[in-house]
Amino acid sequence: MGKYTKEDIKQLVQDKNVKYIRLQFTDILGTIKNVEIPVSQLDKALDNKMMFDGSSIEGFVRIEESDMYLRPDYDTFMIFPWTAEKGKVARFICDIARPDGSPFEGDPRSNLKRVLDEMKELGFTHFNLGPEPEFFLFKLDEKGQPTLELNDDGGYFDLAPTDLGENCRRDIVLELEEMGFEIEASHHEVAPGQHEIDFKYEDAIAACDNIQTFKLVVKTIARKHGLHATFMPKPLFGVNGSGMHFNLSLFNGDKNAFWDEGAELQLSHTARHFMAGVLKHVQGFTAVTNPTVNSYKRLVPGYEAPCYVAWSAQNRSPLIRIPASRGLSTRVELRSVDPSANPYLAMAVILAAGLDGVKNSITPPAPVDRNIYVMNAQERAENGIANLPASLEAALYALEGDEVVKAALGEHIYYNFKEAKEIEFDMFRTHVHPWERDQYMKMF
Repeated sequence: MGKYTKEDIKQLVQDKNVKYIRLQFTDILGTIKNVEIPVSQLDKALDNKMMFDGSSIEGFVRIEESDMYLRPDYDTFMIFPWTAEKGKVARFICDIARPDGSPFEGDPRSNLKRVLDEMKELGFTHFNLGPEPEFFLFKLDEKGQPTLELNDDGGYFDLAPTDLGENCRRDIVLELEEMGFEIEASHHEVAPGQHEIDFKYEDAIAACDNIQTFKLVVKTIARKHGLHATFMPKPLFGVNGSGMHFNLSLFNGDKNAFWDEGAELQLSHTARHFMAGVLKHVQGFTAVTNPTVNSYKRLVPGYEAPCYVAWSAQNRSPLIRIPASRGLSTRVELRSVDPSANPYLAMAVILAAGLDGVKNSITPPAPVDRNIYVMNAQERAENGIANLPASLEAALYALEGDEVVKAALGEHIYYNFKEAKEIEFDMFRTHVHPWERDQYMKMF
């Protein structure tokens, strides 16, 4: 992704035959929204004069205060490669502003910038995020609707002919590279029909922008292959769910603040305090990083997803893993996040949790280097290993009691997010599911 001036953008639009511009933003629930304008309105957009009705967006504002302005981030300008040659479509990712020009407190992207400003007040310059999003590919039916039929029987790192999604995955990678992504790995995941594409870390805002763009590209290219891509955390019973591990690192200029060559494991005090803050607040922010009813079908023992609060540099069963790379690549890997999360909100609450650990010099517990999945409840208790929330309802309850996480969301986002998720859980709670009929209809 480049650094663009207004003149650069206008020249690119002319040279590349761009006819339409999408002004994209993300709502509180993580859904990508956009306002599409003809290229004749480009100057108006670049001057931050494009208005939309905020009252029509979930969790934004009431109808009596509906006017909102879209402020395009020039550096997010991108032409979609798959759009027609006779008139291509480009996009900007936008921040949302009120009529007086102030950032809208309900905009997840602007909210993350606020938390990053708090980070800078502590003397850090930037925060890097390397995400690892996973997804499933299902076949479409004759009406173009997704089925539950997988298009392969592949497993971890399998190749064709077992991995029949390979061509689709390759085309996704090619499109992403044409759009400026630096792809680091692409492979079949553990479950049939499950895939992972990893792209290079970026600073927090750019990385979250990339996650949203990635989801859009994956879904678009999958459909061209007659497939439906889903980032639902657990679409199938009995197989691994999809995660989105977050690889996190805090920087002072060009120095990785998590690395100390002379320290144990070469982890700095800052890294340990940050990790301790994440462990302290993880139960409070799980409703944000795992925001759907379905998320908690993934966070169960037996399918490699973390469900216990612990860390280790030696095994993959804890919540936090410290990958082997050191130097500038020293990082903390948080393994609980799933791809249904709004990345801007997830990043805001994780960063705030870690910074709370740094500000208060919180000491992390001892690492747990055993396989936690084979430990019984007493052994986990003896090692001080707590559980993650087991349901969205429990996670919302924990969120309500965590002032650091609530402050990271801000009052507006917290209230609207919590209200929407309480409604979601209540709909699930009161719905009669097929499993219940299968289990009880003949029994009673």
